[in-house]
Amino acid sequence: MAVVRSKICGITRIEDALAAAQAGADAIGLVFYAKSPRAVTVAQAQAIIAALPPFVTTVGLFVDATHRELSDILAAVPLDLLQFHGDETPETCARYARPYLKALRVKPGDDLAAAMARYADAAGILLDTYVEGVPGGTGEAFDWSLVPRDSARPIILAGGLDAANVAVAIAQVRPYGVDVSGGVELSKGIKDAEKIRAFVRAVRSA
Repeated sequence: MAVVRSKICGITRIEDALAAAQAGADAIGLVFYAKSPRAVTVAQAQAIIAALPPFVTTVGLFVDATHRELSDILAAVPLDLLQFHGDETPETCARYARPYLKALRVKPGDDLAAAMARYADAAGILLDTYVEGVPGGTGEAFDWSLVPRDSARPIILAGGLDAANVAVAIAQVRPYGVDVSGGVELSKGIKDAEKIRAFVRAVRSA
């Protein structure tokens, strides 16, 4: 089976980004959404990315950002990948000429395959838990049996993952990658280096 990639999302501190890199995480996520307790400023993001070693993918997370807002951030912050967590259309996601992930919040009764098919040019589809009024970072898992088996795009699994359950999730869903935020934290936005190491170890041994 192919190696499953790991992303540590909601990074707000240089030391947490370095802990993720040293643990062997493939990517870090920076949240550009003011309402999130894990939001970063442009200056914070610049400092975090400048401190990273090579070969760690930097992902910027946005929730229904305006074109001006997003363009200004892209001009200032060297992001490798965009992650859209709102109600962005495929056209909106594609207009920045950057590879992107589209996050879909999963709940029973959704036609997930049809929702995923709309974003045919996405680099991948991130599946997270649906919680009313919350665009992500809920810390809750969804029913993994709802994930389609034959997706045309790589699937990144998110929502309520931690070192204790990620191996089971990988065995059931067989995703391209997994995304964790709350499952490796001391408090919202403050990561725990040992939890990060345990999570990446669990992913690699799955």
